[in-house]
Amino acid sequence: MARKTLAATLALAAGLAVTVAVPPGTAAASPPGTKDVTAVLFEWDFDSVATECASRLGPAGYGFVQVSPPAEHIQGSQWWTSYQPVSYQIAGRLGNATDFQDMVTACHNAGVKVVVDTVINHMSAGSGTGTGGSSYTKYNYPGLYSSYDFDDCTASISDYTNRTNVQNCELVGLADLDTGESYVRSAIAGYMNTLLGYGVDGFRIDAAKHMPAADLANIKSRLSNSSVYWKQEVIYGSGEAVQPTEYTGNGDVQEFRYAYDLKRVFNNENLAYLSNYGEGWGYMSSGVSAVFVDNHDTERNGSTLNYKDGANYTLANVFMLAWPYGAPDVNSGYEWSSTDAGPPNDGTVNACWQDGWKCQHAWPEIQSMVAFRNTTRGESVTNWWDNGADAIAFGRGSKGYVAINHESSSLTRTYQTSLAAGTYCNVQSNTTVTVNSSGQFTATLGTNTALAIYSGKSSC
Repeated sequence: MARKTLAATLALAAGLAVTVAVPPGTAAASPPGTKDVTAVLFEWDFDSVATECASRLGPAGYGFVQVSPPAEHIQGSQWWTSYQPVSYQIAGRLGNATDFQDMVTACHNAGVKVVVDTVINHMSAGSGTGTGGSSYTKYNYPGLYSSYDFDDCTASISDYTNRTNVQNCELVGLADLDTGESYVRSAIAGYMNTLLGYGVDGFRIDAAKHMPAADLANIKSRLSNSSVYWKQEVIYGSGEAVQPTEYTGNGDVQEFRYAYDLKRVFNNENLAYLSNYGEGWGYMSSGVSAVFVDNHDTERNGSTLNYKDGANYTLANVFMLAWPYGAPDVNSGYEWSSTDAGPPNDGTVNACWQDGWKCQHAWPEIQSMVAFRNTTRGESVTNWWDNGADAIAFGRGSKGYVAINHESSSLTRTYQTSLAAGTYCNVQSNTTVTVNSSGQFTATLGTNTALAIYSGKSSC
């Protein structure tokens, strides 16, 4: 793989959490196809993504893989350098255009669609030479943008109750593109059309909250596939001027409250409260919501669970994949102690669970739930049970059944399901469960373990 050496480090006062909120509508919502789980391979290089699509993601039933921003960006080892583009060449730390094309082809051959994390709200915060050799200054990117293409406000955003401040000023000091300009819109659409030309199937729109929904709609209308899947990052904030529901007309919107509340419930409250999780908690409708337990920003800023939370994190992912709300992202990154830390080996993953790669998408408890979700798609929740505290169980029509024991001791009970009689594999432990003619089975769950069975999976 051709990759530029990242020699220089452009320091920024804080690790860039370029994560923002976006609004709603009713466009191409929910990933297309019958498999809606996305493995977010954060900062994996394109060669490694290609290998993973073929060896694991396709066979496991993942419908999508999300890759980190591919555009040329500022130099530096920190992860957030990927979120400061300096040109729209595919020439970042993760690989060049050939590597990218080969990755898309390999993933498609494995039955996995590709979503690209796309940074179009802003450019960089300084000056230098990018990862592909392009020279730039904060407001001048030769051959692409000049000072006339940026918003007049050059101060950092300071007031989230003021729409103009949020959408025209600078997110953590990054040069804010004037997406109301026709030229800027066409340049962004040109970049995205290049990616579509390589065969990508969708985009995550980074920092969507900081661009008017109408601007994004105009950009989308300029694409060669104007109905392409969009997943927009719009963080909900009570009392804020810009709200996620403004953006649903463009496509899906990430529902951050889902992740925030899962952390609180799994850490401090009762799982029994989850019986109406989703719209019942005031969230956006399921059909326009993209959900997650954590992402690259939230795992670092502490607002959600992360891999360091052990069983709470694992069980929250099991619940997300079993519960019929939104389109789920499974975050898969690497160990970090510094929140700025970039990817091991510049993004090369030689093997899961080596060199600091956490590979959460491949944890057996999580990976096994992807097929469960695919099998139970479209089935409503049935046979809900809870003990009033931290043990819950529920069915997905006649297709599947899940039980989660988050109590401090083991639990033995008889569960009522709507499954047909027969033998099923509990994919959480690779042991068999026998359902009788009344749809019942008896099982013992150890503390902080789960059980998941579904039709068509009778042997382990």
